[in-house]
Amino acid sequence: MLEAIELSKQGYPAPNPRVGCVIVNDDQVVGRGFCKLDGGDHAEVMALKEAGDMANGATAYVTLEPCNHFGKTPPCSQSLLKSGVKRVFFATSDPNPIAAGGREFLLANGIQVEHGILAIEAAKVNAQFLFAMKNRRPFVTVKAGITLDGMVALPSGESKWITNEASRQDAMRLRADIGCVMVGRITAEQDRARLNLRGIECANQPLRVVLDPRSVLSSELPIFDQSAPTLHLTDEQKIQTPSDVLERIWAKGRTGVLIEGGPTTNSRFFDSGLVDRIILYVAPKIFGDGKSWIGTLGLSEMKDALEFELGNIENIEGDLKISYQSRNLSKYLESYNM
Repeated sequence: MLEAIELSKQGYPAPNPRVGCVIVNDDQVVGRGFCKLDGGDHAEVMALKEAGDMANGATAYVTLEPCNHFGKTPPCSQSLLKSGVKRVFFATSDPNPIAAGGREFLLANGIQVEHGILAIEAAKVNAQFLFAMKNRRPFVTVKAGITLDGMVALPSGESKWITNEASRQDAMRLRADIGCVMVGRITAEQDRARLNLRGIECANQPLRVVLDPRSVLSSELPIFDQSAPTLHLTDEQKIQTPSDVLERIWAKGRTGVLIEGGPTTNSRFFDSGLVDRIILYVAPKIFGDGKSWIGTLGLSEMKDALEFELGNIENIEGDLKISYQSRNLSKYLESYNM
């Protein structure tokens, strides 16, 4: 199962879940698979193809309950049954009501099934999908590239480049991982943000979301080009609150959104209590003055300060990538600690 969890970290399957699968026969690994992209083979199918006839009588270790519905691909539960697999161990149940039911199907057809193995480890890798399905809204990540004093631009507005090339490429992978990226009107206009994927191998471009309350953005801006799909949200569509925005993104089938906006957009989502994760790329630079990555939240007392829990710290060629997560997310992941 540990190997299956490591496999699940590969690929860019958003908005689908991250899943890894290892098939073992006679104490030998005969098949490995992971969900590489949306619309491609699921982890179980990839592993079964590699295993071939050796899947007969084998044991499958899967990080998520095998799906039990016809979507872009056939049900993995049926593929496992047809292959002759005798036992299936999976880490976490599938909270998606459309895809769930694989456990019951396999048991009803005489396959031994056990679940809960390394569940919390698997859930951490698949946090976006699991949390989104549980809460019926996209998992929200706020990302910013900042200086040591928290600036995203000089007073003149110059911002290219605060972070190094390696950090910017890592941020591209983050876009691909989440599958949806959002900015507000000012960022789309002033930065001429394109928000597509460049320099990485990913078959699916993310959904671009731009918040334009007064419908003033020019259709000639890069964010409206043909390089990736774009969701243009205005007040004419009754988009008034962050919750309204997330509802529209959820309706597009997206399980997460990466906010790369300016201080106004960031503050609105923090103030709403809808931010699940923060990822900061911190460059070893100091501006002393400029544009902060977050605007005012109107707090007057220390007890009202928003608090997040430290996740990971990574050195990226001199920049620091620091992640934090909300306490709600931490509690949810701990619920998998069986």
